[in-house]
Amino acid sequence: MKNITDSFLCLGYWPSAGSFGFNTDILATNPINLSVVLGVLVFFGKGVLSDLLDNRKQRILRTIRNSEELREGAIEQLEKAQARLSKVETEADLFRVNGYSEIEREKWNLINSISTTLEQLENYKNEAIHFEQQRVINQVRQRVLQQALQGALGTLNSCLNNELHLRTVNANIGMFGAMKEKNN
Repeated sequence: MKNITDSFLCLGYWPSAGSFGFNTDILATNPINLSVVLGVLVFFGKGVLSDLLDNRKQRILRTIRNSEELREGAIEQLEKAQARLSKVETEADLFRVNGYSEIEREKWNLINSISTTLEQLENYKNEAIHFEQQRVINQVRQRVLQQALQGALGTLNSCLNNELHLRTVNANIGMFGAMKEKNN
């Protein structure tokens, strides 16, 4: 039987030209194979890897630029929104102050109007009371006068006879005549 090492590539030993085989010595073959594979990968994969990295770099930069643009837009919108909020708050405060002052003004107008109306009603009431008092006083006077006249007529009718009546009429005519002459 042949020696297994005769067929394989070993360091320091070259087999005969006619044989071919696998080298199972891992420590001797792995560094050589790895260096060949790495050399091929570096030579052929350098461009592909560079392109992949450049594409990735461009995508990252584009994403960063887009993010910056979105951030700037968001900051601008935030500033606009804050300005609008400030304006709206100012207007709301103005409306609130104007509303309160308008409410106060309307309240005082209403109070003044009610006060004027109450004064007018009080005056109307006083006038109505005064009018009623005058009417009642006049009615009482008329009744008293009527009763006095009826009493006087009754007294006169009971005391007067025709002769006394004629003398009273003549005396009154005499008084009116004397007054007339005095005035002329």
